[in-house]
Amino acid sequence: MSIERELFETVQKSLLKHKVILLFGARQTGKTTLLKKLIGPEESVLWLNGDESDVRMMLQNQSSISLKALIGNHKTVIIDEAQRIDDIGLTIKLVHDNYPEIKIIATGSSAFELRNKTNEPLTGRKLEYKLFPFSTKELINQYGVLNENRLLQHRLIYGYYPDVVNNQGDEIDLLKNLADSYLFKDILMLDGIKKPEKLVKLLQALALQVGSQVSYNEIAGLVGLDSKTVERYIDLLEQSFVIFKLNSFSRNLRNELKFSRKIYFYDNGIRNAMINNFSSIAIRQDVGALWENYLIAERMKRNVYNKNYCNTYFWRTKAQQEIDYLEEKNGNLFAYEFKWNSKKNHKTTKTFTSNYPEAEINIITPENYLDFVT
Repeated sequence: MSIERELFETVQKSLLKHKVILLFGARQTGKTTLLKKLIGPEESVLWLNGDESDVRMMLQNQSSISLKALIGNHKTVIIDEAQRIDDIGLTIKLVHDNYPEIKIIATGSSAFELRNKTNEPLTGRKLEYKLFPFSTKELINQYGVLNENRLLQHRLIYGYYPDVVNNQGDEIDLLKNLADSYLFKDILMLDGIKKPEKLVKLLQALALQVGSQVSYNEIAGLVGLDSKTVERYIDLLEQSFVIFKLNSFSRNLRNELKFSRKIYFYDNGIRNAMINNFSSIAIRQDVGALWENYLIAERMKRNVYNKNYCNTYFWRTKAQQEIDYLEEKNGNLFAYEFKWNSKKNHKTTKTFTSNYPEAEINIITPENYLDFVT
């Protein structure tokens, strides 16, 4: 069954604007499936895969005339994993400028590489979109609120990758394969990474620190790398849509943490695959971290798809007083505390409320989370 993606209508309308479409997202998030549905079977489409060496050769150092000979009478050109192709930005520019009737869509599982190769040549010529694993809203639209509420604990463990959602019973094998694909097909090709075992240890360390502040120096000691290398690897992991950072919020107090960060995984299933822990929620010690990672990742999907532009943070003092998540938009501050146990009495720290009295405070639990993530 084909699940409708939130990006579908947005990209569909963009195809009419005579712009190059760049579609970013990790491998296996459904980029190709989305494009096949968008283009439809009746249209003449040339599909090119940047993972294939002969395709890379054909698209490098070509003139506009030779590119037109390659494209022939096709009305649409789709280039998968375009970041693998040298000078792809210039190649796309030549086609776009000389043959404006041809629609061009390029996908990339590395934002760092594809943006580097397309930013300058395609200035003013491109529209960019991100595709994530399925969102809670997409699955609610497909299966209904009752079904997704019943599967919440399952989603916290196995996440939202399309193959994982669509193949119940095979989740662990699929997630382990996905984790290996991330590490060894994409990231290790970036920037000449020579120590895959160190990258695995780094991801395992990050998985165990979800919801906690991350010190590059501390992780460097755990993994056996210097802190600069850790920082570089983390940047590459972020550009490859494995993890993302949340920085600390600071305005008023001397004891607020000003330069701290937390790191989250785009998908709970990948996080659990890295530490090989697929135990049920009932017996886990890290349910708070899973809940926090899930909520922040789903909120990010919601904000990106709805073009809800805001600054996002966490807040913490040296005395360990903390707010899990903050959004700052149009001068307004919204604070969120995440609690898995909705029966406990929850109080927000007075240090925060007294110093930011204008902030709207919300407690997010399994009883009310749908308003937050959809």
